[in-house]
Amino acid sequence: MDRRTACVALAASPWFPPAWAQPRREARVAWVSLDRSAADSPSFDAFKRGMRELGWVERRNLTVDAWWGEGSSSALRDAVPRILERKPDVVVAQGGPVARVMVDADVKLPLVFTFSGDPVIGKLVASFARPGGNRTGVTFFALELVPKRLQIMKEALPRLQRVATLSSPLHAGEQRELEAASRAAKGLGLAHDYHPVTSAAELDAALEAIRRERADAILAYADALVMGFAERIAAFATKHRIPAVSGWAIFAERGNLMTYGPVLVDSYYRLATFADRILKGANPGDIPVEFPTTVELVVNRKAAQAMGIALPPALLARASRTIA
Repeated sequence: MDRRTACVALAASPWFPPAWAQPRREARVAWVSLDRSAADSPSFDAFKRGMRELGWVERRNLTVDAWWGEGSSSALRDAVPRILERKPDVVVAQGGPVARVMVDADVKLPLVFTFSGDPVIGKLVASFARPGGNRTGVTFFALELVPKRLQIMKEALPRLQRVATLSSPLHAGEQRELEAASRAAKGLGLAHDYHPVTSAAELDAALEAIRRERADAILAYADALVMGFAERIAAFATKHRIPAVSGWAIFAERGNLMTYGPVLVDSYYRLATFADRILKGANPGDIPVEFPTTVELVVNRKAAQAMGIALPPALLARASRTIA
């Protein structure tokens, strides 16, 4: 067998690693975020750590172009042509608003996203199991956490009788969350009020209604819009002693009582697995959308003290983290 024939035979052998299984000489990833910079983004650090652990090392076989919107979706929309000029192999969208910018711009490149809502209802993918098209990623949408969140609220606040929900009707899957909360509240013997919020003015009106209706606590659904109001909600909660609970740790970090939900940085670490598979030849539309695999209970003891709430020791013992 001559050398040429031997090489052809080896390439056809089932033992020869396929081309898509071999790391490319150099890959380019576009990280697109509404954050201000890498210094403000632990999610970016988690993603790059995941890439390194999978063998993708910057300045060796990987270039990561980071694009920061500084809180402005319009700035990211303006940046799309420049992002595409760099010809990334994969675009990673940090959060639903960024994913929406990419989708609205009809970006055809492989797109990996995180999304707080239901990505099927949000029309990012065709289904969780088979996303189709050029998109896949991680969703923070976990209905099973809603009743658990209310149970923890009841444990923390034994006299809890009326819960006021703050939620954005623009959030994909919001109706499903409301239904889950309503069922869970009924099972716990709680009254459940709904206050939709899409703007700062609507938030002020909702908080005034919550005060007037004498709600005992606030359940704030976790999405980018509501999280943007976390400090204002915390100030209201402290002043009127109406504690607020949500699903992302940042809500407690910004002064609210507690959160129970996914560990967001772990999900961004997981995005590296999606990027790695795509860089090795996988079709993003064939990679199932994932749900969070780790959750955390974060308790703000300082906020509890300010509102005169004595949290049960058993609850504090289960907390993943406390803020003093």
